[in-house]
Amino acid sequence: MNKSIRNILIALAGLILLAVLIYQIPYVKSIVDWRVEKYTIYFKNTIHPIGPAPTALPVTPRPVAPTATATSTPVVELAPSVTPTATFAPLPAQAFVKSPAFEKQTPNNCGPATLSMALHIYGWEGNQKDISDLVKPVVGDRNVNPEELRYYVRTQAGWLNMEYRVGGNIETLKRLIAANYPVMVESVTALDPNDALGPTDDLWAAHYLLLTGYDDNAQEFAIQDSYHGADLKISYSKLQEQWHAFNNLYIVIYFPQFEDEMKLLLASNWDAAQNRRNALADSQAATLASPEDSFAWFNLGSNLVYFDRYDEAALAYDKARELHLPLRMFRYQFGPFLAYFHSNRNDDLLALTDYARGVTDMSEEAWLWYGFGLYRKGDYDGARKAWLKADKINPNFFEDQAQKALDLIQ
Repeated sequence: MNKSIRNILIALAGLILLAVLIYQIPYVKSIVDWRVEKYTIYFKNTIHPIGPAPTALPVTPRPVAPTATATSTPVVELAPSVTPTATFAPLPAQAFVKSPAFEKQTPNNCGPATLSMALHIYGWEGNQKDISDLVKPVVGDRNVNPEELRYYVRTQAGWLNMEYRVGGNIETLKRLIAANYPVMVESVTALDPNDALGPTDDLWAAHYLLLTGYDDNAQEFAIQDSYHGADLKISYSKLQEQWHAFNNLYIVIYFPQFEDEMKLLLASNWDAAQNRRNALADSQAATLASPEDSFAWFNLGSNLVYFDRYDEAALAYDKARELHLPLRMFRYQFGPFLAYFHSNRNDDLLALTDYARGVTDMSEEAWLWYGFGLYRKGDYDGARKAWLKADKINPNFFEDQAQKALDLIQ
């Protein structure tokens, strides 16, 4: 071997070693892994394009889907802990909370990034990584639920409290902001085409926003958007449209000593069960007003699940699936999995969780419920593998639900 070839080989070996060392840097590793995964998924879905969510499997006899009738009131009747306020004082035409320092989200991290910005308003000094390390320690985990965000606040910032409710409206958001409470909402965003899962991707995704102000004259909110930028604007009508797909979910953080004020601001919606009754009535009315609105039917199903009315919820989800849902819908909302499991429609559970895993392999919730479907089918080995996958994606998942499931077959 001549000297020049030897020098070239030594140089190549040095470059490879350097690349390996650089790859060990956590930030670099996360970026590289993200890109590799993205292009792998795109290639797979180019060969086998993602189709629409499967419609419901035949059930005989199939009951009539629930509608807003006198028979569809919740079976759980609990008096609200707070008497609804008849009227509120008129709101100012404008109100703004001081914007926090902007925090650009890392991949799949809008929940932790948005929560981080909200917490900064209350004097917290961490960042989105502190939050994601606990609630989604694997970067590829595609979703953070409101329950996980609340868990972080209550366990890691215990001098604060956090609540989330559904069925919100523009007036409620404005009332909270006018009282100096920023509000997080879960809504829809259009992804950059460069982030597509494949050529048939609808680019529809969930996204958390932090609302820090409103202006009635302009009919818009001021928002902190971890994906698009700081101090942006969104119209009331646009937010309402994008918010609808997530049951108008909103999140508020407050000091525990001001809980009485929060109760007054939320009125009947302070009580979680009454909040769901209110949302259930709204979603029932929405299916009557817009019977072709798949999100209205989906929200109806989710509100019925809250009251353990699984058979009715499953039928509402059937209707939503029939009307078409975005391909990522089951990355973020898992009520259908509970409804089909508890209504003993195991084939639908397996079909839907299988579809969800095809869209997003890194979803611990989809793997957990897929495992339950396999377990009920008698495939204990398959269930075990599914639950191990869920545990690998998020070892902290809902206080280790995957491990609890594994205990069933130990």
